[in-house]
Amino acid sequence: MLSVHALSNINLEIQSGEFTALVGPSGSGKTTLLNLIGGLDKPATGRIVLGGEDIVAFSKSRLAELRLTKIGFIFQEYNLLPVLSAIENVEYVLLLQGVPADERRRRADEALRQLGMDGCQHRRPNQLSGGQQQRVAIARAMVAKPLLVLADEPTANLDSQTGAALLDTMLTLNRTNGTTFIFSTHDEMVMRYARRIVNLRDGKIVDSAQEDKIHAVR
Repeated sequence: MLSVHALSNINLEIQSGEFTALVGPSGSGKTTLLNLIGGLDKPATGRIVLGGEDIVAFSKSRLAELRLTKIGFIFQEYNLLPVLSAIENVEYVLLLQGVPADERRRRADEALRQLGMDGCQHRRPNQLSGGQQQRVAIARAMVAKPLLVLADEPTANLDSQTGAALLDTMLTLNRTNGTTFIFSTHDEMVMRYARRIVNLRDGKIVDSAQEDKIHAVR
């Protein structure tokens, strides 16, 4: 049987508060690496250390708790619940965290408004465009103010103006809350915003450059 390794000999350290982009051609391992960092996949060998703990050893329930309380995910396929409205999708993570109903609704509404979704709060995913669904997914990831946000091609379905506004919002959270952001992307605009670029090819890191960049937040 042919053995295929999605990633090989990865040695990467991300400091708290980084704004980092994983870049590389399709099939280079970007999404797999994001999934490993977020505990969605487990490596065949090696360790993944978050906050000083090796999450590879975590049970399924402990991984679920970690993802609920510490990590926000922005998936390329959106992963919205089709039976819930936009605001209910954003509220869902707060519901799981036990946040009171009034506060859930206020925070979810604010998150959607920040992303230009005012007036769309009560539409279901099938009533939204791809770009609008992406913004709902982004609001859901950020509404709980996680310590780490993992974003798989977050601007892929957005026009350049909306994408820039989104990145400004993320950069503000990064600066004010110390939220760590790790993106996988082909988007040159995301690369311009990122303060660190990690290049992957054929499942290996070929370069990891830190840059001093300053952006004016809109």
